Amino acid sequence: MTQETTPPTNKTDKASRRRFIAGLGGATAGVAAGSIAMPNVSRAQTTTLRFQSTWPARDIFHEFAGDYAKTVNELAGGRLKLELLPSGAVVGALQLQDAVIAGALDGGHGVTAYWYGKNPAFSLFGTPPALGWKANHMLGWVKYGGGQALYDELVRDVLKLDLVGFLTGPMPSQPLGWFKKEISSPDDMRGLKYRTVGLGADLNKEMGVAVTIMGAGDIVPALDRGLLDGAEFNNPSSDKALGFQDVTKTYMVGSYHQSAEMFEIIFNKKKFDSLPKELQTVLRVASESASADMSWKAMDRYSKDLEALKAAGVKVVKTPDSVLLAQLAAWDKVIAAKSADPFFKKVLDSQKDWARRVLGFEAEYEVRTDLAYKHFFG
Repeated sequence: MTQETTPPTNKTDKASRRRFIAGLGGATAGVAAGSIAMPNVSRAQTTTLRFQSTWPARDIFHEFAGDYAKTVNELAGGRLKLELLPSGAVVGALQLQDAVIAGALDGGHGVTAYWYGKNPAFSLFGTPPALGWKANHMLGWVKYGGGQALYDELVRDVLKLDLVGFLTGPMPSQPLGWFKKEISSPDDMRGLKYRTVGLGADLNKEMGVAVTIMGAGDIVPALDRGLLDGAEFNNPSSDKALGFQDVTKTYMVGSYHQSAEMFEIIFNKKKFDSLPKELQTVLRVASESASADMSWKAMDRYSKDLEALKAAGVKVVKTPDSVLLAQLAAWDKVIAAKSADPFFKKVLDSQKDWARRVLGFEAEYEVRTDLAYKHFFG
């Protein structure tokens, strides 16, 4: 399938692409090819890292990647600079991880669901089962529930990838998507040609959906040409920027296929390890700072852009409970099948333990918000 096709912007980009392709030709997927050890960088020098997102330049997700790069550059005090590139500048969205491993890029910003093909457990760190949790609960699991250690184990020990990664940026539950006509029951989903990613693809297949996986920039053209009957990407701001409202006016919101997702920031491990410890710390701490800022920016931008979509004639429809219940039943089947893999089960059991305790606490301890909202806003 095609991905973002923004042409390289300079000779360096073209050379990087050639090195990347040549490197992959002599190595199995997921193994670093032709990496060159970098010398230690003196305190007087500026180290520039080529850092590509998996998002089109017009997408708010690329803006989030830019916010992270800006934070790194400011904290590093001139000693380290991330040079941000959009999807397609060196490689397409779904080739980012291999490009970072091979050294064609030093780092990147994306989601773990894009690496589902290497190991389904990757998707647990981005599109896990709907355990009743939201993305910020999941980031709590990453930070304090053992999630980061399990992610590191997957990357380092299970797959032996030459990568260092940080999980960041909580996303709201994603929409069911954009459709030619309203989805009123699970039967309406059967046989639909539909775009999603990660474990959400398995979930929809269990529901009889014909799933296609593609990068962000290809979705709307495919929907416009009838190659897709429906599709989801992520949020009102991204969806508006990608132009979904230009090809359909039915926006189904609320879904269990991706009820908790977050971003992944990755770096080539050799390049990361060559940096002074304080700059490694900058890269890590900046991911946490950018994560918090993103959660607040999303509140502002997503709510405004949903109102703008409504003003443009988009019909926003809550996904009916019958579809949500069918999704939960499908999750049972996906979990049962995937848990035959011991590492997948290990990660999922850890997530369940965290969600059971933390969400149980919130249900018992926190006051209801819906009553207060209805009181003041109707």
